[in-house]
Amino acid sequence: MRIMQQQQGMTLISVIFLLCGIGFAAMLVLKIGPIYLDHNKVTMALAAIEENPDALSKTDAEIRELVRKRFDLNYVTDVSARDLLITKSGSYLKVELKYDVVKNIMGNLSVLVEFHDVVELGQS
Repeated sequence: MRIMQQQQGMTLISVIFLLCGIGFAAMLVLKIGPIYLDHNKVTMALAAIEENPDALSKTDAEIRELVRKRFDLNYVTDVSARDLLITKSGSYLKVELKYDVVKNIMGNLSVLVEFHDVVELGQS
């Protein structure tokens, strides 16, 4: 008389599905990760405005040039200094940056990431 042994482990199909899932997750990380790394560089450039002691006395063009230089230095390509919305009123400065990044994942599948950053200085 033979005793049936219990089967253990994964089938070949299960392994293939698991590897496809891991591969898709890795592809998403490799496509979306750089977007957030660039956004970190953008927030650091805007933080430089906050740290600048004479930012309130600078003109709009000087603020844009300061940010543009930071973007060029850090190879930021998703946004430019022209996208800044600068509001000045007396001793109040508000620098706002709102932008979207669309990256193609594969075929007709894309990802959209929206960012909105604001730096405020002085009294409104």
